[in-house]
Amino acid sequence: MKQLIVLLGVVGGSLSSVFVRYSTAPSLILVLYRMAFSVLLLTPTAWRHRGEFAALPRRTLALCIASGVALGAHFSTFFEAVKTTSIASATVLVDMEVLFVALSTVLLFHRRLSGKAWAAILLAFAGAVAVALADTTGGGGTLWGDALAVLSAMCIGVYTLIGSVCRRTVSTPVYTYLVYGVAGATVLLLALGSGTALFGYAAVNLWTALGMAVCCTLLGHSIFSWGLKFLPPSFISTMRLLDCVFASLWGLLLFGERPGTMVLLGGAVVILGVVLYSRTAADET
Repeated sequence: MKQLIVLLGVVGGSLSSVFVRYSTAPSLILVLYRMAFSVLLLTPTAWRHRGEFAALPRRTLALCIASGVALGAHFSTFFEAVKTTSIASATVLVDMEVLFVALSTVLLFHRRLSGKAWAAILLAFAGAVAVALADTTGGGGTLWGDALAVLSAMCIGVYTLIGSVCRRTVSTPVYTYLVYGVAGATVLLLALGSGTALFGYAAVNLWTALGMAVCCTLLGHSIFSWGLKFLPPSFISTMRLLDCVFASLWGLLLFGERPGTMVLLGGAVVILGVVLYSRTAADET
């Protein structure tokens, strides 16, 4: 059941690239608006947990802040990547997170992954690479957009790893409220430092930011944060590999980015890898 809930979170998160495509404001502004709406929507719930905020140890608070900075950096680089390359390429390159997380859990947390788990992860990633190589734009993604997507994968990997530590002692409402608030503050500083105007954009950007806050943040990232308390971080990041499959489907239905045979085959391999890893992770927990 927990795995199914995480899968629903992946579906919600996959809509992020769609909202970005419909937006016209700079990437930093979209992230800022999205985080502002997310914090606003979570405030009533966070208020009921106000006692937990005051009781947080300094180390835990510092980790939550670091997680929020990583999340803000992830959103900013991913949004820009979606604007400069295809939806399929951006999402599958971000899915490299699973490798960063798997390697980090082994190196930092000394967690052993079985041979079956590694095989499933590599199989899923191979499918993601196949989707990337079959870029739906026909001309290939730009080098800059691809590089931003890889950087975004590193940032979301850091966010996932820190979250797996914080969620051992911090509730989902408190953790997500802190992280989203810090992510918004981080992007605000970046926007001010770069001289990006904070207001004056078309109304469509408010609607897309609200859509991202509800569908992608509250019903996406918040579910991932919830899942980190019960499931290994490598499982969460592997499940996110399905994001490229759903995002490619949205790209086809809404923007006419028709996937070729290679994309379809790659997507099938991703799903197979996720299913195999899900079974392996379930046996290990």
